[in-house]
Amino acid sequence: MTAPSTAPAASKGGRWIQHWDPEDETFWNETGEKVARRNLLFSVISEHIGFSVWTVWSVMVLFMGPEYGLTPADKFFLVSMATLVGAIVRVPYTFAVALFGGRNWTIISASLLLVPTVAAFAVMEPGTSFNTFLVCAMLAGVGGGNFASSMTNINAFFPLRKKGWALGLNAGGGNIGVPVVQLVGLAVIGASGGPRVLLGIYIPFIVIAAALAAVKMDNIASMKNDTGAAKDAVKDAHTWIMSFLYIGTFGSFIGYSFAFGLVLQTQFGRTPLQAAYVTFIGPLLGSLIRPVGGALADRFGGAKITLWNYVAMAAATGVIVIASMQKSLPLFTIAFIALFVLTGLGNGSTFKMIPGIFQAKAFAKGLEGEEAAAYGRRLSGASMGIIGAVGALGGLGINLAFRQSFLTVGSGTGAFVAFLAFYGACFLVTWAVYLRRPVAAQARTEATAEAKPQLSYAEV
Repeated sequence: MTAPSTAPAASKGGRWIQHWDPEDETFWNETGEKVARRNLLFSVISEHIGFSVWTVWSVMVLFMGPEYGLTPADKFFLVSMATLVGAIVRVPYTFAVALFGGRNWTIISASLLLVPTVAAFAVMEPGTSFNTFLVCAMLAGVGGGNFASSMTNINAFFPLRKKGWALGLNAGGGNIGVPVVQLVGLAVIGASGGPRVLLGIYIPFIVIAAALAAVKMDNIASMKNDTGAAKDAVKDAHTWIMSFLYIGTFGSFIGYSFAFGLVLQTQFGRTPLQAAYVTFIGPLLGSLIRPVGGALADRFGGAKITLWNYVAMAAATGVIVIASMQKSLPLFTIAFIALFVLTGLGNGSTFKMIPGIFQAKAFAKGLEGEEAAAYGRRLSGASMGIIGAVGALGGLGINLAFRQSFLTVGSGTGAFVAFLAFYGACFLVTWAVYLRRPVAAQARTEATAEAKPQLSYAEV
């Protein structure tokens, strides 16, 4: 029997791999790993720039002084709309990979980043209407979709035993686009450059990312959209429970990434340069710590790490409320950066829970071995796109909360009190659904432990 071809085969749609079997160790060692790592590298580059474009308005608003005629509430609304669009487009971007091919969609999605960047470059000057700025900020939301399509694409390239490492690296590399654009903004501000300089820096890098995807990446012909899995994921309660928990972690990360500098500028009177000096630190540490959250979840269980992480997030938020009321900038800054670190840990632990939850459901249905693994992969893969999209909506809620808080009380204290209450709710949900074990249920589990292997949700 002739071995299947492992080389990318030419097709009118671009570079296509007709046969891909990463679970075959011989194939993986001889051919697959090299190809997968190459696609991972250039997928990270595109996703990284996508995150930078998505969050560029968190820096732009620092540049926009009184001559632009925008209130703090206007600025929070601008970044809120960028967050909203970025969350919504994650859903179609998840399915675009199978429809167009991973390489082809990476070229398209990277090229689309030119639209918001060039548009903002053209209109960024005093006298431009608020509605024009709003449209440009909303267009920047397309950068938020790159995460979903990149994760879906890379998920297909790697075997199950390597997915955690590959997806963690892919997610972290993309998330770091947030502090990078803020660091570039700091350099531009420090050099007395204007917002157009920042935008102009990114335009050639967008073109380079699209070109590299065209030259270096591949499509997998066997990738298909499983609409049945998507429907099953939508109907499953755990998809929405985990979406709620991911709002608390990733929603906080992306929401604070947009808002941190603006809060420092509005509440504590920091200049753009003073705000930019510290704005990038939180997103940077939160991005770098994400794999640690996953590793801790591997060792101790994702639900346990998530539960205690919410306790720590609530404690950090409580310190922020005190610092805000006492107008203590040093305490506020330290606590806010600590909160960023905790959001990153939570991002890793919550995403680690998803495969374990659906694996537990497979065991509960009586499935075993590869059949159970296939069920878990199918449902967790479909649910991740939904969870990622809903989680990103948390960033919208955070920025709208800040906007309302500054409108009503003149500071962010009211918003932080609301976030504190939300983290408390996340703690209760995590405990009630994934860690609480009623006596009757525990007795049933012990009685059937020898008859059928069970994975407790406390272990996910």
